[in-house]
Amino acid sequence: MKMPFSEIPCLYGKRVTLKRLILTDADGLRELTESLSVYRYLPTTLFEKQNADAQEVIRHLYDECLKESLILGVFTNDAFCGLAEFYGYRAPFLKVSVGYRLLPRYWGKGIATETLGLMVDYLMNQTKVKIITASTMLENQASAHVLQKNGFKRVAHGVLENWGYSLPTVTDKWIRTVTGYRQQYSFQT
Repeated sequence: MKMPFSEIPCLYGKRVTLKRLILTDADGLRELTESLSVYRYLPTTLFEKQNADAQEVIRHLYDECLKESLILGVFTNDAFCGLAEFYGYRAPFLKVSVGYRLLPRYWGKGIATETLGLMVDYLMNQTKVKIITASTMLENQASAHVLQKNGFKRVAHGVLENWGYSLPTVTDKWIRTVTGYRQQYSFQT
């Protein structure tokens, strides 16, 4: 079993592929980062939002981000749909967090559910990760439903977090563990 972020995998599902972003994906990435409807549910500090030039983001995505996170493009029929992110690896707990964001035209089509399923399968079957966590804004019920369909359990409700907004963000905390894994882990609040 490998450590998370030790490689950039390519993950294949029935309709979805998760893979490394390349410069020709810049137009799709730009469209995503400019979508107010997407980023209203996300922290303001995400890597792809730190530079307005999508090509520059892609150029540096895998040299800077591989230290602490891994961002893959989400594609269906070779069309860019969004991003899938693994982040926050905590070695003592064998824990990593996940997130995803899709262009609005791909919402409600099962793309997020399949994307998260590929992420979970990769983490639990190809890495040493035993605990996967996620956070959602209370308002983001669609994402909560995607997590539930992928076996995540809500373990904390109404937790205040710093997502970069002027006021703390009220979130729900979600967790999924490898079957039979009993290590104790609690969220830092």
